[in-house]
Amino acid sequence: MYKTKSIYEPPEGEDGFRIFVDKSWPEGLSKEDAKVDLWLKEIGPTKDVDEWVSGDSVEFDEFKENYRCELRGCKTLIKIIRDIENEKGTVTLLYSIGDSEHNCAVVLRDKLSGYGVIRGSIGRVHGG
Repeated sequence: MYKTKSIYEPPEGEDGFRIFVDKSWPEGLSKEDAKVDLWLKEIGPTKDVDEWVSGDSVEFDEFKENYRCELRGCKTLIKIIRDIENEKGTVTLLYSIGDSEHNCAVVLRDKLSGYGVIRGSIGRVHGG
């Protein structure tokens, strides 16, 4: 199971394995306080893409599409996260930029949960 959470929220036991998925470490937060098991900065969105994170749904839709394109080149990193989930059960993807609905961890969670496969399957079933 994949969950998302702000790195600023206190860690909880049900978080399972905690992976920080932004490229830059947030100022003012120690790595000890964040209780991060793995900082996978290589899977975070590039700065150009990251600038699109916004509560504005149009900008966030564009961010999602751009970040999904970047994730296509991250197959090895995605496999690492899926392997951790298979071993540990729960993986919490931590973000520092955006709000609970508009952040890179949400897009990554959807990718890990098979959003692309489901979306493609629906198109084939319905002739799209």
